[in-house]
Amino acid sequence: MSISLLFGVHAHQPVGNFPAVIDDAHIRSYGMFLRVMERYPEFRFSVHFSGWLLDVLFERFPDDMARLTAMTRRGQVEWFGSGDCEPVLAAIPHRDRVTQIATLSDKIERRFGVRPAGAWLTERVWESSVVPALVETGIRYVAVDDYHFLCAGEDGAQLDSFYTTEEDGRNLDLFPISEAARYRLPFSPAAEAVAWLEDLARAGHRASIYFDDIEKFGIWPETYEWVFEKGWLTQFVEGVLTSPLIRTDTFADYHAREKTRGIVYLPTTSYIEMNEWTLPAPRAAAYHALIEAEKAAGRFEAHKPFLRGGIWRNFMSRYPEANWMHKRMLGASQQLATLTPAQRSPSMQEHLHRAQANDAYWHGLFGGLYLPHLRRAVWNNLLALEAELASLAPPLACEEADLDHDGCLELALRNRFLQAFVRDDGNAALVELSSLTLAHNFGDTLRAYAEAYHAKIDQAQAAHAAQEAGEGITSAHDRVAFLHAIVPEDAAADTRPRGIFLERIGNPGSPEGILMALDSYRAGDQQGSWVESGEGWRLTKTYRLEGDLLSVVFRAEGNRLPALIETELNLALPSCDGFGGRYVLAGGSIPGGFGHELELDGLLRITLEDSELGGALQIEAAQPVQFKARPHRTVSQSEAGFEKIMQAVCITFAWSPASGLDQRITLRVTPAS
Repeated sequence: MSISLLFGVHAHQPVGNFPAVIDDAHIRSYGMFLRVMERYPEFRFSVHFSGWLLDVLFERFPDDMARLTAMTRRGQVEWFGSGDCEPVLAAIPHRDRVTQIATLSDKIERRFGVRPAGAWLTERVWESSVVPALVETGIRYVAVDDYHFLCAGEDGAQLDSFYTTEEDGRNLDLFPISEAARYRLPFSPAAEAVAWLEDLARAGHRASIYFDDIEKFGIWPETYEWVFEKGWLTQFVEGVLTSPLIRTDTFADYHAREKTRGIVYLPTTSYIEMNEWTLPAPRAAAYHALIEAEKAAGRFEAHKPFLRGGIWRNFMSRYPEANWMHKRMLGASQQLATLTPAQRSPSMQEHLHRAQANDAYWHGLFGGLYLPHLRRAVWNNLLALEAELASLAPPLACEEADLDHDGCLELALRNRFLQAFVRDDGNAALVELSSLTLAHNFGDTLRAYAEAYHAKIDQAQAAHAAQEAGEGITSAHDRVAFLHAIVPEDAAADTRPRGIFLERIGNPGSPEGILMALDSYRAGDQQGSWVESGEGWRLTKTYRLEGDLLSVVFRAEGNRLPALIETELNLALPSCDGFGGRYVLAGGSIPGGFGHELELDGLLRITLEDSELGGALQIEAAQPVQFKARPHRTVSQSEAGFEKIMQAVCITFAWSPASGLDQRITLRVTPAS
């Protein structure tokens, strides 16, 4: 009896990723993979490319896209659809699921002449609520992990074919992706992988279902040499084709030929590693320890279905920055939905789709929340959409609402140039300061969080030795490497948010944080005031929008004023510690770049110039201030290793207050001439 090998690969690059990164991915993975597979027309397989990546590849690598087109037309390649810009479908409204899926299906049909019947689920995040949108757009089956089925109580020995689920009476078939196959291909020797498939055939398995990231074939550490230079992929393909026990099938042909194994209802989940990453650090560490203990006791495989961890949406509760971005995106989606078809433009829809790209909303070994350029791409598109929407229906100039559902109200101040959102959580700091002219959010930073993997920092040598002792190559899930010199102190967590205008009072060198309460706001004047007081002193802070300028006025009153008032501005700029970012003083001198530490006394004006921004941010103080600037960096881990990432420039202004004398600090956005 032969076994059907359903072999699928998924290719995606985040919206906003650097062109050089995409080029490298294609050169070392996508292009190499296609050229190998082109030589074996009998080896049938399935592919999913996110729509944004497809557009880039057609522009930059048309010859390889022509190869893929030819392989599709000769019946070797089956196409899987999904959301065009790779959203987590469960995290966006039904209306946007439909437009995202339809956009990619249309694109595939236009470029390759086929319309997909199967779909790839981003990060294999399953919620039953996505079924109606998939069915409505012509999708008949999707591939998710076998772990999802195990969590539903299914027998692992029976996960060798597809099942059927339904939601609201709409049927969708589900293929369980084999975890055993995901961890073997391409990491175990090719001959062993083929022999493993043959053993499954002898045991009577109907199909072996593989669908995973194509980046494992060339981009993951060590895989280019292993897969292509040492010939793993060629050896595997030839081994499969010469085996009398293995046949390659597309999902479409297998689906048309076979019957469902029956009805199944899957719980909300993703792959098991994701369920760990989405937990807060202490819980993630406890969860990981539990899994390791179960493995050591030999009980893991039996108990794995019951070791559930968290769900993908937990990233919104774990990271307020992701939650804010997500809820702002949902608000823009709702505004777009209110327009008539005549008012909507293709660019509006495209901006929304790009703002829904999953990568910047989460963090694990692969998620991009820690990467400023990916968050910036979301904000660029979101703000470009809001600028178009504002041209049709100007939003409220002043609005108070709990926009991100965290229990704290935000005061939104808006005009045609700027949007400022102040969170009334006691800090009275800006959570967002956006320029509609530049489509940039200066508040798009990330505080330093405690992460469970930070425990590995002081275990580098032991981990490295363990890797060296292994055979074959090491999966990115198990690899520990360091791109920068990092000590545990570098990973210390922040105790306060990283906002814009975050105050402390006290004596020089030992400031104390203060908590300010909303005092009043005036819609007509686009301003809001916060106040804090102590024995013998009172401090009022007032935000106001004035055209392309945001002013913040501090008024100290009383006979026992603090010795020092300090306000901290965490400002996100595209260049950060790159070559394009620099400080410019009033006289035109340049004391350093954003990656430098800087201290100046008696400062009245400074400009932050950024060649990538398309403009500058000019900051002025009415009274001389002590000025300090330093880079704010976080420590994160990716498949490449641990690294320090600059999230923002952290600027502090400090002054000694005088009763009744206002300190006025202004921020003006100036587009490049």
